[in-house]
Amino acid sequence: MSLKLKYPSFECKTRKVKGVVQVFDNLRKRWLVLTPEEWIRQHVLNYLTAHKSIAPGLISIEKEIDLNGTKRRYDIVVYNSSLQPWLVVECKAPYIELSQDVLNQALRYNLILNAELVMITNGINDYTVNQKGEKINL
Repeated sequence: MSLKLKYPSFECKTRKVKGVVQVFDNLRKRWLVLTPEEWIRQHVLNYLTAHKSIAPGLISIEKEIDLNGTKRRYDIVVYNSSLQPWLVVECKAPYIELSQDVLNQALRYNLILNAELVMITNGINDYTVNQKGEKINL
């Protein structure tokens, strides 16, 4: 994928299996289908670990949560040193507009997770808010 993202580029391993491009996730230590959303998720993970010095052990990726009896899966949760959720990240493909609906999706996840910050990103733009709804630069 060659779209110019706001996150720093990095070396990532890719391969093609039966016509499907895959990317190696260094944190999960496995190959994943390289969807546009996964491309963004990999860039955010690299940004958090390599540029914001967040320990990989404090990052949870694509885990299922129960939201009012409905199973949902968040993209990324970063925990603080007390192992409390600090940041919820919702990743979208670059062609997805960061709308109020996207923010609402992440905020619904945060009803369960109760993180200090919620971020939505499509790799080109991002938007981060605190629990008061104030915009934060991450």
